[in-house]
Amino acid sequence: MTPAQSPAPDAAGTAGTAGTAHAVAPGVYAWIQHDGSWWINNAGFVVTDDHAVLIDTCATENRTRDLLDAVGRAAPGTPIRYLVNTHLHGDHTHGNSLLPRTTVVIAHEATREGILTDTVIDGCPPIWQPVPDWGAVTRRAPDLTIRTALTLHSDSHPIELLHPGHPAHTGGDLIAWLPEQRVLFAGDLLFHGVTPLVFMGSLDGALRSLDWIASFAPGHVVPGHGPVIDAHALPAVLDQHRAYYRLVHTTAQAGLRDGLTPLQAARTCRLGSFADLPDAERIVLNLHRAYADTTGHPFDLPQAFTDAITYNSGPLHTQV
Repeated sequence: MTPAQSPAPDAAGTAGTAGTAHAVAPGVYAWIQHDGSWWINNAGFVVTDDHAVLIDTCATENRTRDLLDAVGRAAPGTPIRYLVNTHLHGDHTHGNSLLPRTTVVIAHEATREGILTDTVIDGCPPIWQPVPDWGAVTRRAPDLTIRTALTLHSDSHPIELLHPGHPAHTGGDLIAWLPEQRVLFAGDLLFHGVTPLVFMGSLDGALRSLDWIASFAPGHVVPGHGPVIDAHALPAVLDQHRAYYRLVHTTAQAGLRDGLTPLQAARTCRLGSFADLPDAERIVLNLHRAYADTTGHPFDLPQAFTDAITYNSGPLHTQV
């Protein structure tokens, strides 16, 4: 897999753009933004016989416009008929409003609810440094929602939109599966070379979703963050996620046994090889999720981010 060499070499990002379009199959592109850390997501698009399907947008106006320019270079004059949001987080949805009103936005029903209640798009709190500037984007929720599955039909590229059946990264995760091309857009069920994040979902569900992804036997997987994963590399990426989630689980159980707060438990955790991944401070957020799942107590989002900032000795780093 190489950056948009065939069938459309002009689909690659140009100098100064936020990302690069990679052709992973004829008519199927991954939009990869380096380095995949906070607010820097992947997206993608599929060019069918007479229209295009966009899979996610980006966090900011500028980054989303770069993505839309790449679609225009790959398929000049082709309308974007559908936009699929893989989940609710703003790095995948803030750019929705930049699409024409004729584009139908599709997502899980929980994603629609999350977008409608999102306040970060109105003004980002100083959790990150620098504080992200979204640009001229406004809240745009999905027009069409699903609970379990939906297929977008075309002659050349049928696309299956599927929910894992349980909370994982969030409560409303969708994958986009192209069975004929054997390409799977995983959203944030997978992070490649970036610390996974499950604070708004379920640690157990995120772990279970890994076997579900493997069951498709995809030729290429586009993760929500990080480089595209081919069939040869996928088992190792899945194993890395399993090891990380089990580390979070073990640390949470020990912390609860010893009467530690999630922040205290995070400080006892030896991250090992995970310490060098971007956004290592997510261990605190993930431990808050694991504590809530185990105790049944409500997840405290403000406290989780306060603890993550304390663990990080300052606001969390972003390049947005």
